[in-house]
Amino acid sequence: MSFGLDLTFGFYSLDLNYNMKNYLKILLVAMIFFLVTPFFSDIFAASLSFDQTTVTVASGGTFNIAVTIDPGSDALYSADIYLTYDASYLKPTNVAAGTLFPTVTNDTSTSGQVYIAGLVNDTASSVSTAGTVATITFQALKDGTTSLSYNCSSSKAVKNDINATNVLNCSADGTSTVTIGSGSSSGSSNSSGSSNSSGSSSSTSPTPSALPVTGATDLLPKFAIPGAVLLFVGAAIRLVL
Repeated sequence: MSFGLDLTFGFYSLDLNYNMKNYLKILLVAMIFFLVTPFFSDIFAASLSFDQTTVTVASGGTFNIAVTIDPGSDALYSADIYLTYDASYLKPTNVAAGTLFPTVTNDTSTSGQVYIAGLVNDTASSVSTAGTVATITFQALKDGTTSLSYNCSSSKAVKNDINATNVLNCSADGTSTVTIGSGSSSGSSNSSGSSNSSGSSSSTSPTPSALPVTGATDLLPKFAIPGAVLLFVGAAIRLVL
């Protein structure tokens, strides 16, 4: 009789240990999901950029610059883009719609800001590839160096879901440096459609003092942190099992 009771108790203990291991497995999987998901959502979220990171233009001349968006891993329904510039150096003269969104509107009435909206025509459509939302023509007003950037607190990249989720990743948004006049050697890319009424003098390209930044170092922490979390959780699972 006692042997039967001990055996029953033994099976009960084995079953309890087995269930505890299953509970720990479920808990660890949940930890992986909640810890790693935010990192990967940042990596594959939407971002704004320009087709040129540097522009050189003569004072009084004009240049074109494209406003581009990359949806990442998402499908977008619309985009609200607020671009900022220094009105003492630059003046927007035209905004041409790109081909990414079928409907594009703009507003340049606010000094120092260009607003661009891109929208699909129906809810069944979406934008899932990177492309140009619009191309802006600026006129350079005086010599100097200024920049173009995005106001991410106001801009949105709206996902095509029932919640209209804003998936714009502000940390990935690009900027563009504009050098006005011939005295600076920092601007390396030629502006599209730029004019130079005074006749620009030919000069040799300056020798770069450093290798160009590729952006790989910016992505390294985003991949390294979730990788370290996965390694730690994997080691914990081996200990449990």
